[in-house]
Amino acid sequence: MISGGLDRIDSRVLIPPMERAPSRPPSDLVWSLTGETMGTTWSVRAVPAPGTLQSDLQAAIQLELDSIVALFSPWEADSEISRFNLAPAGTWALSDEFWSLLVASMDLADDTDGAVDPTLGALVDLWGFGPPGPRDDLPTADAIGLALEVSGWQKLRLHRAGQAAVQPGGLALDFSGIAKGHAVDRVSERLMTLGANSHLVEIGGELRGMGVKPDAQPWWVEIEQPPGSQIPRTVAALVDIAVATSGDYRRAFVHEDRLYPHTLNGRTGRPVENGVTSVTVFHTSARQADALATALTVMGPDDGLTYAEALQLTAHFVSRTVDGLVEKMTPAFLAMMADDAA
Repeated sequence: MISGGLDRIDSRVLIPPMERAPSRPPSDLVWSLTGETMGTTWSVRAVPAPGTLQSDLQAAIQLELDSIVALFSPWEADSEISRFNLAPAGTWALSDEFWSLLVASMDLADDTDGAVDPTLGALVDLWGFGPPGPRDDLPTADAIGLALEVSGWQKLRLHRAGQAAVQPGGLALDFSGIAKGHAVDRVSERLMTLGANSHLVEIGGELRGMGVKPDAQPWWVEIEQPPGSQIPRTVAALVDIAVATSGDYRRAFVHEDRLYPHTLNGRTGRPVENGVTSVTVFHTSARQADALATALTVMGPDDGLTYAEALQLTAHFVSRTVDGLVEKMTPAFLAMMADDAA
């Protein structure tokens, strides 16, 4: 771990560990495709397999993303998540993919003691980050208490043999801390099945790079940093790895000169207020990187760092302190720095 004031202006280069050199793609073409999904944008750069039509690749990506929205978007009244959230108390069977993401989220909730929690939909709505839209004032303590009564991962029981979840009544699921990463993985996997084994997928700032470009160069990306900071510009080679950043500047509102970010602490029922402004995590899975970045944000700069180091995660923290922005890195993150940038 390295920590200190952010007064450097040089650049950093991050190289992920690789067991073997990646194979050259079978084409010299690199297609750039874009679209919209999940209230944000998506982009793909891909080396197509011979005989692939660009229109077919675009359509396959959009179809994959539309299917994810139909499952996990609370903004869609007929999505599976909306139907579960509005269902009366009882046991409700779930589709294969919905069940898979819910189980993964609940397992992470267990592993992180609730720092990742898929059951905070009532609180998300209460604080103005859900389908009801933004609010003009802060919720009252009583309103927060009522939302907490129907929230919390320990309140949701799973019927694993029946692939079903028990709706206790009023509990609302929300996958905003993992859904974009899941979508990135799904698109990446779909591209692989279509023979586009070398590609870079980005959805709302979460990325996954597979293989290399036709010139044997990796997919270079610049790591997102808090606006206005003096953090050194950091570029990473995404070769068979994903990266996700959780930042309090992405979705937030200001009330009486105080910032209220969209990341919620399920223990308090309130937006996190531990000084963390951004967490970046590298992982082979974009879904895991996305969820872990959220979890480490909720844990905070000290407990989060301890947890990340114990799991040997590749993570980078930026926190606001009385001395300005301070960064901390795990040993695995530090090990990715190229020698001339460390």
